[in-house]
Amino acid sequence: MTQKKVLLFLISILLATYGFSQSQNGDLIRIMVSPVNPEMIYVIGEDITFDVAVYKFGKLIQNATIGYSAGPELMDPTNQGTLTFPTGTGKIQGGKMTAPGFVRCYVTYTENGVTYQNSGTAGVNPDQIRPTTTLPDDFQSFWQEQLKQLSAIPIEAELTLMPERSTHHSNVYHVSFRNITGRIYGVLTRPKKPGKYPALLVVPGAGIRPYQAIHTDKDIITLQIGIHGIPVNLYQSTLYQDLAQGPLANYNTFNLEDRDRYYYRRVYLGCVRAVDFIFSLDEFDGKNMGVMGGSQGGALSIVTAGLDTRITGLVSYYPALSDLTGYLYGRAGGWPHLFKNDFTNQPAKIETSKYYDVVNFARFVNVPGLYSFGFNDNVCPPTSMYAAYNTIEAQKELSIYQDAAHWRYPEQVREGEAWMFEKLGVNP
Repeated sequence: MTQKKVLLFLISILLATYGFSQSQNGDLIRIMVSPVNPEMIYVIGEDITFDVAVYKFGKLIQNATIGYSAGPELMDPTNQGTLTFPTGTGKIQGGKMTAPGFVRCYVTYTENGVTYQNSGTAGVNPDQIRPTTTLPDDFQSFWQEQLKQLSAIPIEAELTLMPERSTHHSNVYHVSFRNITGRIYGVLTRPKKPGKYPALLVVPGAGIRPYQAIHTDKDIITLQIGIHGIPVNLYQSTLYQDLAQGPLANYNTFNLEDRDRYYYRRVYLGCVRAVDFIFSLDEFDGKNMGVMGGSQGGALSIVTAGLDTRITGLVSYYPALSDLTGYLYGRAGGWPHLFKNDFTNQPAKIETSKYYDVVNFARFVNVPGLYSFGFNDNVCPPTSMYAAYNTIEAQKELSIYQDAAHWRYPEQVREGEAWMFEKLGVNP
């Protein structure tokens, strides 16, 4: 056997071992739950009904006995019980609502001691949902003062080339720069070819983690940032897990009683400082500046656009931190669900939340935006997200993937990126 044939043989073995033979997981039982109305939207006072089907091996399970509960999302159910579907499919009554919002139906099925679950959610006049939080009289002056303090701090950026992440098209750097306190760390991608380029700031979801380089094959500057003031290039480190389970556990509640010390003060200002950093780059074209993210990142996209007039477009997937006070008014509030217990239900903490609620930043967004989420989101309830979206007066597009929960379809990701690239003038 020639050397070339030996090499090809070894490659085929590797592909078979590590590629095509990789195991995949799937649920044995699949439960489908969906509002009967094809649009999944009802009006106030209208009876809401859900279609349910239970499958095994792609076939409906005969005489399937299911448990169910239905009611306003993330609140106590108003209807619950068990039903047996002789043909494996049936309907569940979800009740009706007297105010705009969402009704969610949970369905469970148990086989061999394993319980499977899924949910479906119906909107009720969602375009009429209004926020429960209020805008403090000094909201703008408070944040103008914070931005003034930030502007007095030099950027003092540090860039370290990451050759292992760089490509023939773009260089990748681990970067840091000063924030209102401490530093912000991130991963910067910028094209190698001399020229002026648009820029995209990618803001993070909740948690503590490292970040990878993105869009290394496109004519665009991208900056992914972390928010916790720690390096984001320690790919094999347990540091992030240790921090998440230790000193930074529940960081979203730190100093909530004090608007000048609440954890998200340095986070929100850090996003603006990231824009400062991008504007300091010689390769930036000085005008086309986008921001995008999901969940906490979806919130930070809106916050950044509301605080910084240099942003020219945003994409926000299922924004968190929206209408946080919803629970105080008998409906779902946004992640991190602060006001569901006595620890956070205190006047000073409620008042602080108004200065950090995405709804109040949404009032000041004045650039085009694409907003996208699903009705089934069990982390960022759609009631809270609509409260923010309906507040925005700027040009806006809403792309709903009705059955999506707290995740994105690949088509949803492609849609958001295509929208942003078009706004920034980047070839997809």
